[in-house]
Amino acid sequence: MRAIHGKKEGMTVTMKVGAEAPGPEDPGTNRTVVHQPKQGKSPRRRVLSPLVQESTPAIIARKLHDAIANGDFAPGSQLTESGLAADLGVSRGPLREAMQRLTAEGLLVSHRNRGLFVVSMEDDDIRDMYVARTAVERAAVQQVIAHGEQEAVQALAEAVDAMRDHIEEPNGAGMAEADMAFHQTLVEYAGSQRLSRLHETILVETRMCLRAMRGTYSSGKDRIDEHQALVDAIAAGDAAAADALMIEHMADGLRRLIGDGEDAAGLQVARG
Repeated sequence: MRAIHGKKEGMTVTMKVGAEAPGPEDPGTNRTVVHQPKQGKSPRRRVLSPLVQESTPAIIARKLHDAIANGDFAPGSQLTESGLAADLGVSRGPLREAMQRLTAEGLLVSHRNRGLFVVSMEDDDIRDMYVARTAVERAAVQQVIAHGEQEAVQALAEAVDAMRDHIEEPNGAGMAEADMAFHQTLVEYAGSQRLSRLHETILVETRMCLRAMRGTYSSGKDRIDEHQALVDAIAAGDAAAADALMIEHMADGLRRLIGDGEDAAGLQVARG
């Protein structure tokens, strides 16, 4: 750019061709302010994700899902469209779609000419669920050990501490929730989205089983010690010991639900 010189009330003003015209004088310096062209701004980094608008059927499905998980609807209980529509204040169209979603997930079952019912877990269902749960959590244990992150060990130790808060009520709801939180923490720190999704699909059935276990624990300490031993093996990086402890832990739950005839052999799904 070439410079252009001019006079302004006894002062010399120099500006470059292409620059903006002189602005007002700066009272502090008595000099004319010349504004330079703005440079292009770098793209703004997105910090927040866009809001996702949930559909009405999705909201209804989530509320029903949570109600089943929390035991508000007992296994085997019938759900009627008229009753639920009145309770939720919704029309039957979106409610019917929501119930179809839960049927596809296996949480509701349809009986011809009778209606929809909350799934009842028979012995074979419980065994099958424990096979799936054991496979997911064994894989999670191995991933946590492979990552070797102290943060994961600390989070699991804190989850066990939360169980200790309920040591006097080994069969209470608080202990069951703390137990569930431990296993969710384990899968979370495996760092696998697919394992997390698989674990999520059996979460409601897992909660149903934990509720059914109430009354089977005579000692809060024993329940806590099982989980602490697993944390210790993970902290030591002992994959074989942690795997064996997880299998036995799951087998213990299965025995409490079905009977003493169950053992760990049926849960020893080979790892890849």
